[in-house]
Amino acid sequence: MISQSMYALGANRSCIRELFEYGLKQAQIVGKENVFDFSLGNPSIPAPDTVQEAFQSLSAQEDSLAVHGYTPAAGCPDARIAAANDLTARFGVPIRPENLFFTCGAAPALISVVRALAVEDAEILAIAPFFPEYRPFVEQNGAKFTVVPADTDTFQIPVAGVEKKLTPHTQGIIVNSPNNPSGVVYSRENLAALAELLTRKSQEYGHPIYILADEPYRELVYDGLEVPFIPAVYPNTVVCYSYSKSLSLPGERIGYVCVPDCAADSEELFAAVAGAARVLGHVCAPSLQQQVAARCAEIRPNLEAYDRNRRTLYDALTAYGYACVKPNGAFYLFVRAPGGDAQAFSDRAKKENLLLVPGGDFGCPEFFRASTCVSHDMILRSLPVFQRLIAEY
Repeated sequence: MISQSMYALGANRSCIRELFEYGLKQAQIVGKENVFDFSLGNPSIPAPDTVQEAFQSLSAQEDSLAVHGYTPAAGCPDARIAAANDLTARFGVPIRPENLFFTCGAAPALISVVRALAVEDAEILAIAPFFPEYRPFVEQNGAKFTVVPADTDTFQIPVAGVEKKLTPHTQGIIVNSPNNPSGVVYSRENLAALAELLTRKSQEYGHPIYILADEPYRELVYDGLEVPFIPAVYPNTVVCYSYSKSLSLPGERIGYVCVPDCAADSEELFAAVAGAARVLGHVCAPSLQQQVAARCAEIRPNLEAYDRNRRTLYDALTAYGYACVKPNGAFYLFVRAPGGDAQAFSDRAKKENLLLVPGGDFGCPEFFRASTCVSHDMILRSLPVFQRLIAEY
């Protein structure tokens, strides 16, 4: 016998991956230059020189075990120290190395926290639009997944909407800022309003409601905007981070869980995260990647190319008549589909080899996502197709 829930997840893959793989096949048929693939959030700028130098230096060491051997389950001391020092220096919230558990990217980090909070009848909230994989992360790890409908005018957190979804079984709420897919950065005022609500409801229910801060895009922000460090706004926050976007290392799968001392029951929660990672087989993240992170924790990305792409595509699409909240972070545009049906619009665009992700799985079926971590030349070549498509409506 085979698990039908696992079969369903394997047989019906992510709409993002499906579109990306379709694009690869089309490129072989019509030529790569004739496929305009905006599907995948795959960082296109090279890793910083410091990162490349760290890889080369570490790989050249003669002591193989020192580079490629097992680390302690929670991570090598140098990586934990470097990340903790960086967070403390930047955000003013005291973070100790012992607060950090290194993982194979942000996904295992988030899954471990969900698993740690999955008491009987546990519920985890997510705010639309949300990364589609949140649903299986939660549902397949012992909790109920509850969606808070989006505020499609601003894509800020609809605090009143969150309150309607809270119950005594709510263990946590996933907060992703800068947001995938909208590119919106939640303001400090917006987060403070959420914090007030969660504090009040935690007292009413007699247990903490945690924010699960999913932050792979923390460093990707434009126009001088602030990305508030959520533990500084709401103490009962667990941070899930990845170096994938900031250091352009998506395939290396390195990140961490941070359970700060200010979070309620922090020691017990950290131990539960460690236990969840143990059950899931995520202990001892790749040693080489940890050591690169240790050397590069303070490195920030050069966002010039992403910013140019963001401005170019946003300015062009809005000039053509598309409606879109201007993104201030990450590398996506979340655009209202002409005609109101993003799946239909995406299917129509696909016939022109313009690959746009429909927003149904993000919780907003009337919007589509376009990744801007692509070549600037491809954006320019795609613009006539965008213009021609909206003219049909």
